[in-house]
Amino acid sequence: MRKARIAVLGAGWWGAHVYIPSLLADPTVDLVAVNRRDPAALKEITDRFGIARGYTDYRELLATEKPDGVVIVSPHTVHHEQAIAALDAGAHVLIDKPMATSAAQAREIVSKAAENGLQIIIPYGWNFKDFTRQAADLMRQGRIGTIRHVVCQMASPTEDLFGGEGLIETRDHMFQPQKDTWADPARAGGYGWGQLSHALGLMYALVDLAPVEVMAMTGLSPAGVDWYDAAVVRLSNGATAALSGSSTVPKHCGYQLDIRIFGSDGMLLIDVERERMELRRKDSQDVVLDVPKGAGAYQCIEPTQRLAQICLGTAQRNEAPGIVGQRAVETLDAMYRAARSGKVEQV
Repeated sequence: MRKARIAVLGAGWWGAHVYIPSLLADPTVDLVAVNRRDPAALKEITDRFGIARGYTDYRELLATEKPDGVVIVSPHTVHHEQAIAALDAGAHVLIDKPMATSAAQAREIVSKAAENGLQIIIPYGWNFKDFTRQAADLMRQGRIGTIRHVVCQMASPTEDLFGGEGLIETRDHMFQPQKDTWADPARAGGYGWGQLSHALGLMYALVDLAPVEVMAMTGLSPAGVDWYDAAVVRLSNGATAALSGSSTVPKHCGYQLDIRIFGSDGMLLIDVERERMELRRKDSQDVVLDVPKGAGAYQCIEPTQRLAQICLGTAQRNEAPGIVGQRAVETLDAMYRAARSGKVEQV
């Protein structure tokens, strides 16, 4: 059986904790090599996981290994550079969120993939759940009519991460999240880039509309990045969207993600915390799924499996393609500009 030859670029905390174990557990994957700039950390990774080849230079890895697919899990600000290089090398790419840190970068990545006939996956874990996939199918069928308004709220127990203290629950992990990735305003730190990007990834998988303009306010942590986000978005058909993000959920509580979409014929509700998917129509022809308890728990295994399927030509769908990642980045880019300027900013 042919296997998908996949490499990991920028393997740090999340790469070692999630992506590498997921790829090694997939019988359809040959994890050919891993990249990390720090030689000591790279050796620790190759020794721990039994990976034959490690590279401190990701360009050397791409040129030597010529992988079918690449997982990019480097700091946010490096995603664009590595994605373009991987696409130019002929590899499909899984780009950790956020896909990029500016609208222009995101558009260039999507354009490059299309130009080269390659696919992009953004590992928005919630997009790959059965109940969210069914919701996306219902939305594509137009079951709530013309979209008029969206409410998208996300909150998580990440106060310490965006406060510059690190993430306490990772203290026993192989590596810890780098503070300058998550809590440095000069390096795309903050709740929007780091967390609200998840919610926008699911929202734009359900709502096939582009953002047009954004106004916003943020509440800052002691590290100077956003702990809280409040934004209003105008979508391409004239619909409005209200976005909310908060990092200060108590640690003993789980993630919250609640999306409500209101249309001319009804509404759709997705709630991952309380595991609900309800489509309510004005004609009472409702669709209410019986979502199993635990189905909303965040995982990020399916995205690497989907990358392997894309590499092997067996994928049936891509729940988080490049255009979804692009629209999330476009929204965040405009949101941060609007928070700084105090004005409505064009996407």
